[in-house]
Amino acid sequence: MTDPDLAPGLATPLRDYLAHLRVERGLSANTLAAYRRDLGRYARHLATLGRSRLDQVAEADVTAYVGVLRRGEDGAAALSASSTARALAAVRGWHRFAHAEGLTAGDPAAEVASPSALRRLPYALSVDETSRLLEAAGAGEGPVPLRDRALLELLYSTGGRISEVVGLDVDDVTGGAGTLRLRGKGDKERVVPVGSYAREAVDAYLVRARTPLAAAGRGTPALFLNTRGARLSRQSAWAVLQAAADRAGLTQHVSPHTLRHSFATHLLSGGADVRVVQELLGHASVTTTQIYTMVTPDTLREVYAAAHPRALG
Repeated sequence: MTDPDLAPGLATPLRDYLAHLRVERGLSANTLAAYRRDLGRYARHLATLGRSRLDQVAEADVTAYVGVLRRGEDGAAALSASSTARALAAVRGWHRFAHAEGLTAGDPAAEVASPSALRRLPYALSVDETSRLLEAAGAGEGPVPLRDRALLELLYSTGGRISEVVGLDVDDVTGGAGTLRLRGKGDKERVVPVGSYAREAVDAYLVRARTPLAAAGRGTPALFLNTRGARLSRQSAWAVLQAAADRAGLTQHVSPHTLRHSFATHLLSGGADVRVVQELLGHASVTTTQIYTMVTPDTLREVYAAAHPRALG
């Protein structure tokens, strides 16, 4: 059903488009309801502008609607940037359909930009916090602290995903070349260097800890073992990190991805090229890596204070 107060020049093409989505695109009832809600709001916006047919709509009308959504100027709830982008996608679809059906001479929504959602920088530990975390992982006696220190050192040294690191076998790290082969998403492999701290931690684990842990199991090539002699799971590795973060007194939530973010951030802060970091992280596109190059407010203030002649007074 469409709004009975809409002019036929809006109501009929809206009804036809919803039927197209239901029959030809096979959208679910819930998705159709969302389209009906979003496009009904848009059609009422057009009506308030005096538009009674789709071929009267101009690009400026669609652009104005983006502002209406963001500010709630039509009396409905104001939407976030992401929700506005979703509603605008429905509008684009309707206009594209109308143009393809010959109802309009052009597509007034084709060039209207979606609002940018604020991208948060990934949380990264400072170098000092990372050192405290790694020290805390190895606190205590016995094979488990040696394993935990080696695990976290390797995560931070390589920037590997938790699944990649717990998936390593002993043969993957005993080549002696100072590099490691990680198997990432889609079974894509990449070779990454391993720092001296991580190599020393892994060597200590292999010499003094892995054999006692393996004695409880049935034999496995896995590098990192649990206390039953089986491969350490992702969940257990996560618990290792959480326990180390608690012992280190870190107040921010720390996840395995935090170490990955920290690896990338510290490399770029040290002058590494973003494309090198892309290869090390195993990102398919450099765009994914570039989030780490976004300038933070603290960096802006530091550069401004150092460079602007009237910054300090």
